[in-house]
Amino acid sequence: MNSAASAPSHSAVVRLGLLAQPTRFLFFTGKGGVGKTSLSTAAAIALADAGRQVLLVSTDAASNLDEMLGVPLSNQPVAVPGVPGLHMLNIDPDTAAEAYRQRVLAQLEATATSDERATVREQLSGACTTEIAAFDEFAALLASEGDAAGHRFDHVVFDTAPTGHTLRLLSLPKAWTGFLAGNDRGASCLGPHSGLKMQEARFNAALAALSDPALTTVVLVTRPDPRPMQEAARTAVELRALGLANQRLAVNGVFHANPPGQDAVADAIEALGRQAMDQMPDALAQLPRDEVPLRAFDTVGLPALRALLGGGDVSLGAPAATAGVSLQAEPLSSLADALAAKGHGLIMVMGKGGVGKTTIAAALAVGLVQRGHSVHLTTTDPAAHVQSQLDGSLPGLKVGRIDPHAETQAYIDKIMATRGKALDDAGRALLLEDLQSPCTEEVAVFHAFSRVVNEARSAFVVLDTAPTGHSLLLMDATGAYHRQMTQQYEGSANSKHIITPLMRLQDADMTHVVIVTLPEVTPVSQAAALQDDLRRARIEPWAWVINKSVAATGTSDPLLQARLVGEQQQAARIANGLAQRTYVLPWLATPPVGVEALGQLAAAPRP
Repeated sequence: MNSAASAPSHSAVVRLGLLAQPTRFLFFTGKGGVGKTSLSTAAAIALADAGRQVLLVSTDAASNLDEMLGVPLSNQPVAVPGVPGLHMLNIDPDTAAEAYRQRVLAQLEATATSDERATVREQLSGACTTEIAAFDEFAALLASEGDAAGHRFDHVVFDTAPTGHTLRLLSLPKAWTGFLAGNDRGASCLGPHSGLKMQEARFNAALAALSDPALTTVVLVTRPDPRPMQEAARTAVELRALGLANQRLAVNGVFHANPPGQDAVADAIEALGRQAMDQMPDALAQLPRDEVPLRAFDTVGLPALRALLGGGDVSLGAPAATAGVSLQAEPLSSLADALAAKGHGLIMVMGKGGVGKTTIAAALAVGLVQRGHSVHLTTTDPAAHVQSQLDGSLPGLKVGRIDPHAETQAYIDKIMATRGKALDDAGRALLLEDLQSPCTEEVAVFHAFSRVVNEARSAFVVLDTAPTGHSLLLMDATGAYHRQMTQQYEGSANSKHIITPLMRLQDADMTHVVIVTLPEVTPVSQAAALQDDLRRARIEPWAWVINKSVAATGTSDPLLQARLVGEQQQAARIANGLAQRTYVLPWLATPPVGVEALGQLAAAPRP
């Protein structure tokens, strides 16, 4: 096969129903790795090619729009070369937070002292302020005020972060408008309350826009796979409860063997996808649906992005000598052996959404138990499914979850029982009102995370983290707490005895970060960016895992053969400079669900 022409499905035109009569705001959301960025970008290009003025916005802290379009990310609209009418914008949390701080500081009286200003800036230094500042920019696009970035565009297309983070973002308009209603006092974690009050009209306008089906469409993106479909179905229900009822479904990566019945691997992949489609949850089955076929190419660059929806074609290199070639990587059982030799510690499984972190984390936890260790397997992912992955129990394995809602309530109860004890009724009422702030959740989750880190001092803790962007926010909170503690005790007798969670994460004897990726250009690039972020925090990743490799299957399907070329290139890229240690888990015809199946992935050597 020398070009896509030999596989007709590669260039089939996909006429997305959502582009027939598009609303002004289009939100693409779903589980990490389902193709939200590819589809949202392709849709934005299609709208611009049709003569519309379009703004493509990323709300993901780990966005890869810059790599896909070859345009540096900016918090101001930037024209995309080669696509007249298309601009892109990234809501950068750090830039947004600094702008937000400056606006709040400008609200202070001219008589405020430098110490008072310094106190306010310190109050506005946490992860909570970062979140509300990013949300503030998001709300401005929906409100379309005056010279706001979204005001001059026909369509604003949002490429959102993975589901858990997006649900929180889309729930904030309702949460903050409810919190501000009748509240004249201050959300202490955000500094002066005027910093929020001055945005109240914007929040109300954002809520109205999100709830208006004539203005906003939510596109639930999934793969033909049960797990992302289940998550998309939950998202559909939760967003409907928030008032976002105008929804569509986009099934990305639909695969058909070519020709059918000739290749066992291709037939198995098609059968799994067909079964998932047949068993689609009711919440999705009732939605208008678009299907996009699996393509033989990575969706990087304008030709590939246009070809994704059939608006052009991409030449494919000849996939010579792919069958039977092994990757420069060891099996997952070798990783379990190496970790077991450590005796205890925190194993943080990290990566882009959809790469299989939960599968890898669960397999390593079961593998460590097989090797005689007690293990606590837990997760920080709001869309967690660790327990369903295990589908059972195993002696020596404790399974938990850092549940944001439960942790928030426990934190509120604790504060009310301690700080509220000495207050009168009016004071307790004010304290409780302050704790109802949506940012309390960030503080509560950080405290729960700190407890898990501390537990790893004497036992194995395997932590299945949330997708990259959400995890980086947690790392920011960890860094902010570290700075606060070191400043508080600087120069005191106790300063040498302070050990913060960040210091434990930086301890190579205690913490082992395992980065999971798929052997594709975008997941590998995002994993590399995550590694750079961790290294800036002086946390050195210990190993990489390449998940769902088909390089050694011997498939003869032309589309899969074409994809193997890119897979081998990415595997070599990882082994030859990115990773200290590289491990691989092959693509499996049967998803590894259940203790027995997971145990086989990282099976201990038989005595």
